[in-house]
Amino acid sequence: MRIRSLGVIDDAVVELSPGFTAVTGETGAGKTMVVTSLGLLLGGRADPALVRIGAKSAVVEGRIAVPAG
Repeated sequence: MRIRSLGVIDDAVVELSPGFTAVTGETGAGKTMVVTSLGLLLGGRADPALVRIGAKSAVVEGRIAVPAG
């Protein structure tokens, strides 16, 4: 998943693997924006207030792989 200009995140690539994933970090590090990005990828409604200050737009890109069978 790639996140650009969303909240405190300027540009980040997050790779999630099958199984349990924990998102940890200091206050203000962007944990909530990572979870918000997942919600947007799954069809959640975007809030223009989340666009990073100074940016024209925010972008969240992702690819979901579903195993055959």
